Amino acid sequence: MRPFLLIALVFFSLNIFSQDSIKKPKIGLVLSGGGAKGLAHIGALKEIEKAGIKIDYIGGTSMGAIIGGLYACGYTANELDSIFNSADSEAILQDKIPRGNKTFYEKNNDEVYFLNLPFQKLKVSVPKAYSKGLYNYNLISKLTHNYRFTKDFNQLKIPFLCVATNVETGEETIFRSGNLPVCLAASGAFPSLYSPVKIDDNYYIDGGVTNNFPVEEVKKMGADIIIAVDVQDDLKKIDEINGATGVLVQISNFKTLERIQEKRKLVDVYIKPDIKGFSVISFDDGASIIQTGVEAAKKWKERLESLGTNFKTVKQKNNENLLCLEKLNVIGNKNYTRAYFIGKLRFNENESISYEQLSKGLNNLNSTQNFSSIKYVIRKGTTDNIIDIMVVENPIKTFFKLGLHYDDLFKSGALINITKKNLVFKNDVLATDVILGDKFRYKFDYYIDNGFYWSFGLKSSLNQFSLESTNDFRSGDLLRKLNVKSLRVNYFNLTNQAYLQTIFAQKFLLGGGLEHKFIKIKSPITDDTFGSIDNSNYFSVLGFLNYDSFDDKYFPKKGWYFNGDLHSYFHSSDYNGDFNKLTIMRADMAIVKTFYKKFTLKLQSEGGFTIGEKTNHIQDFSLGGYGFNKVNNFKPFYGYDFLSLNGDSYVKACGTIDYEFVKKNHFNLSANFANIGDKIFDSGEWFTKPKYSGFSLGYGVQTLIGPVEIKYSWSPEIHTNYTWFSIGYCF
Repeated sequence: MRPFLLIALVFFSLNIFSQDSIKKPKIGLVLSGGGAKGLAHIGALKEIEKAGIKIDYIGGTSMGAIIGGLYACGYTANELDSIFNSADSEAILQDKIPRGNKTFYEKNNDEVYFLNLPFQKLKVSVPKAYSKGLYNYNLISKLTHNYRFTKDFNQLKIPFLCVATNVETGEETIFRSGNLPVCLAASGAFPSLYSPVKIDDNYYIDGGVTNNFPVEEVKKMGADIIIAVDVQDDLKKIDEINGATGVLVQISNFKTLERIQEKRKLVDVYIKPDIKGFSVISFDDGASIIQTGVEAAKKWKERLESLGTNFKTVKQKNNENLLCLEKLNVIGNKNYTRAYFIGKLRFNENESISYEQLSKGLNNLNSTQNFSSIKYVIRKGTTDNIIDIMVVENPIKTFFKLGLHYDDLFKSGALINITKKNLVFKNDVLATDVILGDKFRYKFDYYIDNGFYWSFGLKSSLNQFSLESTNDFRSGDLLRKLNVKSLRVNYFNLTNQAYLQTIFAQKFLLGGGLEHKFIKIKSPITDDTFGSIDNSNYFSVLGFLNYDSFDDKYFPKKGWYFNGDLHSYFHSSDYNGDFNKLTIMRADMAIVKTFYKKFTLKLQSEGGFTIGEKTNHIQDFSLGGYGFNKVNNFKPFYGYDFLSLNGDSYVKACGTIDYEFVKKNHFNLSANFANIGDKIFDSGEWFTKPKYSGFSLGYGVQTLIGPVEIKYSWSPEIHTNYTWFSIGYCF
């Protein structure tokens, strides 16, 4: 009897085991590529989770690889929804570099020229892609922090693979191991949108080019049942195809759709979201696209529930610990020194950094435009993390740039720029601006950027304008002698500088150097009687401290800045015989805050004073006008004409409320107040009730060539109003 019971028990156990095996087949998930349309995968995953299905294997291509890879790391569908809804949709598509990550030199580059043409071998060069995809890579690296040392994708929470295409051979590549963020970036490198990704000695682009639906590969992993989500476009009618690129996409879809039709025979649950009306770049419509995935998966509710095992997903705990750097390697640099990289990254070995600091440092590098590719890998060292930063230097070293501007002081100007990098030394850049217009102007700038160490620069600029002015640069003495209220002034200023500068406290730009100025001021009314108003060379020692975190120069929404400098003039050729040694100190600071929807408030304060006795008035402070490039001590002031208020010292406060009523269109209201005169800090006059005030009402629009603005201003003291126009970036 006992042997019979034993045999029966064994048979029963085997039968139960067999039934259990039938009840729990291995389920594979296949997610196709499709750019922004791939966000529908998240919606489908929500319904798969509701059905209680445990996914055993995942394979994906392009956006399907990115979402599938994160899901394989343990993120739930709801977590993925939150991640992509909070992501910057504009930054996903392009290398959106915050203004705060740019040096003062780079900010000037972006805020002067409206056209930038790279030249290589005397021909205009076109980049291989619109974006390096650095924002996406940083985001993926941060999200996969827990698996940064994992090389075998079978060791993820769910075994995973992704598909990429070798851009040189056109061959399909299946990644089952490697650095996860790099492999996901390679699979999602949509041609022409993102740069090819280098892995070992090969370059890869979007896997959708060769295999947009890796069903067989997931089957080979061991999947018994395949659930597939397909966001591939169907073929379009002729009137639905937009432009030449639309024709190319249609052609590439011929073979892709043919392959998918064959692969569908291996799919058990085929979820096809309705993504008509969306494109590969429709990230702004993320919520709507995700919902299409929900609706498509609901059609398979019964089948999904039949595959469910009451499996419950658990929220991912991403340990965003600080990265303790044991070692920092830079790979691929030839024309830029290690000190240059450390200076841009602003972190070094034996430091602990957050992913935010890492992202900011890489954005600092990216803003230089010196690298066509920037990637990094985090490896396990002896004690802590090793970061390998891999760069591909931009082979383009010459740029041709254009700018346009008009204001009521310098009048019209067309700017032509030639920029040359690595001209003489590593890390150097030479930029030459020639401005053609009512008056010829130029700017020459040679800079050796040593990053972490002191950097060296040479500058030269010529500015000149002609103006009917109440400023005679003699504190009014010349006007009284001539018995006139104003005179036509022809102002000519040549400035040359040699300077050193470095980053102080990782935020401020600190520097100093030597400066030469040649100032020539003439007026037709003085030529015969008095000669030139001035015709002198001035030599000084200068120092400066700058900080600028504004998110936009012209219409900022947040941030603050500080500019402070001093010039100690020790010698002059002294055309008028009235020069004495003097020191001029200036400071300007402002803060901007968005306080209600699209309303921003900007508060600014500035001032300056002169130290020295019996000095001439050639370099006095002059207030008035708006929209011009600040030269020497000429400052804007609403309510008064250019150069109307003068003195060797001044204080000024200004407040502006700006409302962006339509994207890139602004209404603003400003008020400014000032005290200005001679030695007002000695007399205490600077702290009294403001003697001068002015107000303005303005409209501005951000355009391709820069801001276009009109300002109507008035002052209650003089009962006069002025209307000023400015067009384009200021230079």
